[in-house]
Amino acid sequence: MKRRDFIKTTAIMAPVAGLFPADLSFIKREAVMGKVEKRSLGKTGEMLSEIGFGGILVMNVPPEEAASSVKMAIDAGVNYFDVAPTYGDAEIKLGQALEPYRKNVFLACKTDGRNRDNSRKELEQSLKNCRTDHFDLYQLHAVTKLDDVKTILGKGGAIETFQEARKEGKIRFIGFSAHSVEAATALINGFDFDTIMFPINMFTWYAGNFGPQLLALAQEKKMGIIALKSMAKGPWPHDVAHSKYQKCWYEPLTSEEDILTGLRFTLSHPIAAAIPPGEPELFKIALNLRDQIKPLKNEEINLIREKALKGNPIFKYPSR
Repeated sequence: MKRRDFIKTTAIMAPVAGLFPADLSFIKREAVMGKVEKRSLGKTGEMLSEIGFGGILVMNVPPEEAASSVKMAIDAGVNYFDVAPTYGDAEIKLGQALEPYRKNVFLACKTDGRNRDNSRKELEQSLKNCRTDHFDLYQLHAVTKLDDVKTILGKGGAIETFQEARKEGKIRFIGFSAHSVEAATALINGFDFDTIMFPINMFTWYAGNFGPQLLALAQEKKMGIIALKSMAKGPWPHDVAHSKYQKCWYEPLTSEEDILTGLRFTLSHPIAAAIPPGEPELFKIALNLRDQIKPLKNEEINLIREKALKGNPIFKYPSR
C-alpha cells in the first residue's frame, strides 16, 4: 500500500471554541497513521506533535540512552522538544542527541532570568549547550509572582532580551510558562506573546478551578497553547515514597487507562501539544498510546468530572 493511503489530513479553521468539551476546529490537525498527531501552534504557522518531549527525560542519563530516547520519539513522529537550564545536564545531553535531527524539529528553551542581563546570559549559554544557533521558541520559565511579571516587563527586564534576540535571529517565537492564573493573566495582558505553557489537567480544571480562565484568554489572543501536567494525579501523599519517579515532584498517573484519560482530557481542548512527565517509563507509555488519543465524547465528560472533583489538585485558583 502506498504511503499516501496511510495519511489522513484535516485542516479546519473556525472561530474560537466555547465551553468544554471544546470544538477542535479552532486548530489545524494533521494525522498520519502510526505517528503522533500534529497540531497548529496558535498564530505562529507551526505544527507541533501533540505529544512533546520534555528535556528532563535525558537529565542524568548516559549519552547513548539520551540518543535512544530522542530517536524513539522522532520515529514516533515527535517534532517538539523542550528543555531548560534548570534541568541539570539535560541541555547538553539533548543538544548532542538532537544534532542529527535539528533542522526538522521545533526546539524550545526557557530562562529563569527575570532581567535583561541574567536572561541574556542564560540564552547564550543554552544556545551553546544545545548546539544550535537559534531556538524556535524561547520562554520565560515558571512565572508565578506578580512582582516577577513587573520586573520582566519593566525597564531592563527580560522581555528586552527576548525582543533583541528575535531581531538577531537567535529566537523565533516568544512565550512563557506559568504556574499561577494571576501571573499568566498579567503577562498576556502586558505583552503580545506567541505562546503560553500552562497546566491543563482534569483535576486542576474541575477540583481546582485552574485552567479555564487562561485557556479562554489565550484563545482570544490567538496564542499557541502548550499543556503541562496532563498526566499529574495530585501532590504526593505523605505516606507514599516516590523514589521510583524522582523526576516528578507530583504523583503521576501510571496505569495505561489513567494516562490515556489524562491525555485525552487535555488534548480535547484546542491545545497544540502536551508534555508528559520527565520519567522515561511514563513517556514511553504516552507515546505508545498515540493512536488511542481521541477527543472525549460528550457522554464521557460527566464521568471524568465526577472522578476529577474527588481529586486533590496540584494547583488551585485563586492562588493560596
